[in-house]
Amino acid sequence: MPHDPIFGSISRRSTALPEALKLPMVAGTTDTMLEFALRQRLAPEGLPEHALGRMESLVLQLARVQNGTSIEFDLLAFDSPQLVVFAADHGIADEGMSSMGPSMTEQMVMQLLRGQSPVNALAASHGFDLTVVDAGMAKPISPPNDTRLRGALLLRKIAYGTRNVLLGPAMSTAQAVSAVHAGMDVVRHLPGNVIALGDVGVANSVSAALLLSRLCGVPLVDAFSRDDAEARNLDDSQHVQRVEKLSAAAARHRHAISPFEALAALGGFEIAMMTGAMLQAASERRVVLVDGYVAGAAALVARGLCPDVVDYLVFTHRAADVGHRLLLIHMQTQPLLDMGLRIGQGTGALLAWPMLLAAQSLLER
Repeated sequence: MPHDPIFGSISRRSTALPEALKLPMVAGTTDTMLEFALRQRLAPEGLPEHALGRMESLVLQLARVQNGTSIEFDLLAFDSPQLVVFAADHGIADEGMSSMGPSMTEQMVMQLLRGQSPVNALAASHGFDLTVVDAGMAKPISPPNDTRLRGALLLRKIAYGTRNVLLGPAMSTAQAVSAVHAGMDVVRHLPGNVIALGDVGVANSVSAALLLSRLCGVPLVDAFSRDDAEARNLDDSQHVQRVEKLSAAAARHRHAISPFEALAALGGFEIAMMTGAMLQAASERRVVLVDGYVAGAAALVARGLCPDVVDYLVFTHRAADVGHRLLLIHMQTQPLLDMGLRIGQGTGALLAWPMLLAAQSLLER
């Protein structure tokens, strides 16, 4: 196996953002006085300090997010929660990097629109409106002729799938800028103060692994582990071949070091749109529920572009992917759940939603 290019010498570094990229302003949420007051409410006399453990941390985070107005904070309020699932295809899938066929992205999107996916039941149960965004699927898609649709479809396609990163950058700079802006625009036109972000796409975890490796220095053999969903049905030699291809792709784009450069060179349209969605939601002081590995990769990029965005991100679960566990470590966060999920689409985010409702209840007593 070739030497992992993440550890090679880097002769050029470029951190300047494209002039065309217009990012929203995101304010940090640090508020020590609010935290002190809420800790008193959460732990009445007689209870030990931090009796609620990580539940206390969740309450404080949510309260800080919602304490951005001149009105004195009292209770948590969740209005019109939204689930947005971004769908796209990846050119590197042509290299046999996924066990799923090229038509699976379209099939999963149609299942979401028809209410046939597990997350549909959770969205209906918790009162989330579902929006599916075609960020860059390989085929044209239109809403099915069905009056019983369970979700809305937004056509924001940047291109018909990204390019094969073994042959060139996944996106041009202009495409990456357009995708980030499109994600911002999607959120801008949605109601409510809570947004859950999910994803659909063949080989999208490959892009997540490449971004984790590049932005956090994780060896590709760990970021794209033998135990991960995309590799668990392979024998050892097949997995080695896949990691070698990823190493070759990383070497080809070794100068893409900054978060935005890495996104354009190695990412996907859905990751770029989720990045923009996170930044826009944070600028509007919305709570952002981050789902699994792919959404986590978008969070890495968003943090690189605007560090304060992490104040608004609730990492809802730890997926079965080894890379996702390493990503959460680098984000220095503890997710709300650890259930070994191998499904995206925002499923983990909605499974964790009752934890936020519990946080709300703790301040109502």
